Amino acid sequence: MDVLGPLRLTVEGRTVDVRGPKRRAVLALLALAQDRTVPVDVLVDALWPSEVPESGRQALQSHVSRLRGQLGSASPRLESGPDGYRLVLDDDGLDVTEARELLTSARGRAAHDPARASALLREAMGLWRGPVLPDLADVLPVATAIEECAQLHREVTDALIGSAVAAGRAEEVLGLAAASVTADPLREPAVLLLMRALAAAGRAPEALRTGREYRHRLAEEAGLDPSADLDQLEREIAGGAAGPAPRPRADVRPTTRLIGRDAEVGALHLRLASERLVTVVGPGGVGKTRVALEVGRSGAATAVLLLAPVTDPAALPHALAAALGLDVVQGDVLAACLAVLGDRPGLLVVDNCEHLVDTARDMVDAILSACPRLAVLATSREPLGLAAECVVRLAPLRLPGNEPDLARVPAVAVFLDRAGRVRPGVQPTREELRTIADIVHRLDGMPLAIELAAGRLSTFSLADLRSRLARSLDLLGGGRIRGDTRHRTLRATLEWSYQLLSEDEQRLFRHLSVFVDGADVDTAERLGADLGLAGDPGSVLARLVDASMIEVRFEGGTRYRMLETLRAFGLDRLAAVGESEAAVAQLQRWAVDLTAWIAATMATEDEPEADAVLRREVGNLRAAWRSVRSRGALDAAAAMVTSLFDAVAYRDLVELRSWAEELADDPALHDHPLAAAVLGTAGEAVYHRGDHAKAERLARAGLERAADGRGTAYCLMPLSVVALARGAHGASAAHALAAAELGGRSGEALGVAALALAYSGDADGARVLGDRALAGSVSPTLRSWAAYVTGEIETSVGRRDLAEPHYVRAVEFARRAGNTFLAGVASVGLVAARAAAGRAAEALVGYREVIDYFARTGNWTHQWTTVRNLADLLRRLGDEDTAAQLDAAADGAPDAPARDAPPGDGRHPSGGPVLPRDAVLQVARRAIEQNLTRS
Repeated sequence: MDVLGPLRLTVEGRTVDVRGPKRRAVLALLALAQDRTVPVDVLVDALWPSEVPESGRQALQSHVSRLRGQLGSASPRLESGPDGYRLVLDDDGLDVTEARELLTSARGRAAHDPARASALLREAMGLWRGPVLPDLADVLPVATAIEECAQLHREVTDALIGSAVAAGRAEEVLGLAAASVTADPLREPAVLLLMRALAAAGRAPEALRTGREYRHRLAEEAGLDPSADLDQLEREIAGGAAGPAPRPRADVRPTTRLIGRDAEVGALHLRLASERLVTVVGPGGVGKTRVALEVGRSGAATAVLLLAPVTDPAALPHALAAALGLDVVQGDVLAACLAVLGDRPGLLVVDNCEHLVDTARDMVDAILSACPRLAVLATSREPLGLAAECVVRLAPLRLPGNEPDLARVPAVAVFLDRAGRVRPGVQPTREELRTIADIVHRLDGMPLAIELAAGRLSTFSLADLRSRLARSLDLLGGGRIRGDTRHRTLRATLEWSYQLLSEDEQRLFRHLSVFVDGADVDTAERLGADLGLAGDPGSVLARLVDASMIEVRFEGGTRYRMLETLRAFGLDRLAAVGESEAAVAQLQRWAVDLTAWIAATMATEDEPEADAVLRREVGNLRAAWRSVRSRGALDAAAAMVTSLFDAVAYRDLVELRSWAEELADDPALHDHPLAAAVLGTAGEAVYHRGDHAKAERLARAGLERAADGRGTAYCLMPLSVVALARGAHGASAAHALAAAELGGRSGEALGVAALALAYSGDADGARVLGDRALAGSVSPTLRSWAAYVTGEIETSVGRRDLAEPHYVRAVEFARRAGNTFLAGVASVGLVAARAAAGRAAEALVGYREVIDYFARTGNWTHQWTTVRNLADLLRRLGDEDTAAQLDAAADGAPDAPARDAPPGDGRHPSGGPVLPRDAVLQVARRAIEQNLTRS
């Protein structure tokens, strides 16, 4: 069977002429099903889309019978079942299947044999004999298949151009690359491939001109800017370094009722029962996310990873960690996630992959390889491109035909459900149902478009809505934005809905679109006030919610979000009216103000609120950070980093620590007024990942540039904790006391100084400083510090029984504040106190929890203290060999705190090689379990 051109049936080497459009349609539908049974109802609806005659089923049976006669000896391949028909084909029985296999094989060879890959792709290209099934394009399921074949042709074309360039045969594909751009001038991948081919063929000026023309065309026709890939490629070509195209890589709960998708949800569950990776693909607004969330909800998903707020590919592992509830401070974040997912069965939902498709593909590939019992359900506007991927294309909602009960048709039912939220209790008449059926037909059954239209019933009658919809689509649908017809229709619908907003509503909608993770009510209203809206910002927000341009959620406080398609549309509108830079500047000011508020509030009793806001706004802060860095906004970057010192020191938010290090490495920072504070913050960040030498270098470099007390204090703090870790108690106390004299961080600094004195044997002096620290303690973190210091002082003089309640208090205050780091550190002292009290089983359980915590966060400096304390307990329990192994490993670790053991302290060398870190944790955990079993 051949479908990549006019339909062609070959039986025993001869071509069979299949006459009659309906019979040809039946044959095409059975062939395209690729050995799957096609239900009778599907075939009947396809043959008679407007009205099924009473004899429809009988006529279908007649067509099938005649087809069997034409198949001759192959007639048994056309099977009849209780529900439908099935055409059994050989492995090479369908040309489109052969084309896909050739493409897959070529992608597998592209990296090491591009010449052979080119040959395979040329073979695939040769399978197209002309327009695909041109006489059957009016049959809806066939039309869908035609579009899929067109996409396959684009993929084969792109792969052929890329492999030819990689093989040094760019000249041979210049015509093909140019034709690909001519066919779709706004498809950026085709433009980039043409530019690479031209550059590889020695025509760099023409390649650069092609890029400039594309920029102009994209701006004129779509009002958009190209991706950063074009900028990068232009720089490579201009510098003479452009190489071949990048080779393909190896192969929440829903807030509304899901309507009309029972079959799709059920089918996805069946797929996931046998497939490891299922990707739901389709145009924006078709409902991929909603269906995936329903599958995840009914299938008890292990986690749901929403990628829409993630704009930086490097942040994707951090987003996965957040979805898993995992805090990773140091080391490979993705590896930590894989370790958590492990060998357990489950389902991971990964939503909105299209803007991070390469990174998402690599991450999913790693997950599938490392987690053999986990399934992944992804959504994207394009497939991920992995060998294990089962692609499910989500079609629009079923549209009404001549059903007697129109209200039960999915597209109409969705409209009625959303309309009922605008006009509760109104029951449509039969005539109004027919009007709704017409509206949803004109919207192509796209859920987002239907919801937007239904939201307009707050302003218009159904008749007015239908007439305005028709005029707006005629007016706005003529521009060539994308190749996908439904995407053009959806975009036109968005533009139409946007034009129905007032000027104030449009402006606030545009400026809210830069908040990638939504905005709370205070931020949204303040943004409206800053924009100088004529009306009340709260009322404007309410209108945007009513118009379905933004969503409102009330879990954990009122928050406004946009569907990603709408947010992208809002960004386009910003660019079109020349407000992009102003909106980004507003986002940056918001980030600077918010981080300053967080810094100030964390020093008060309202610290828990500040912690919650910080964690909730990380996505928006990330977007603001990337914008200030890309635009060289040094003042804003420095203000953000220095305001986040507490978060860097105590919150285990590894991203924020990386921002401090990134800014510290910027040469432009050298003469900045906040340079010292930035370097001190970076020193604190580096200390937490165990690089004490670099932490000291950064802090001392900051001291050389310090021009005020704040910058000096920020640098003295990491110097004090580095000295404390090294056992230089005098230097630690000196640095900390100097910081305390400067104010600002005095409570924390006095606590560090008190620890240094306690560890050096001056318990009385430590108590004096501890009392001073407690006197100024307002925030939960400072109260936790004071309690922890008191516990350490009591421990230093051998009174662990008195220390225990102070450790308990320290852990409680730290957890209340969201201070995960200090809660972990205080837990070390608490468990050691319980061990000293002879409560061995309780202590062993505590050590297991603390070891798991520091393993999860990657803080080995404090992990080594935990390991040493565990060794002390194991020695008392008679497990000398394990204790010696753990002590030896800690003593040989460069990031372990200093420990001066007096002669004859009872510790014995292991006599063997020092254990690597992974082995240390294995040995510790095994010893804990063994001793728990004995107790």
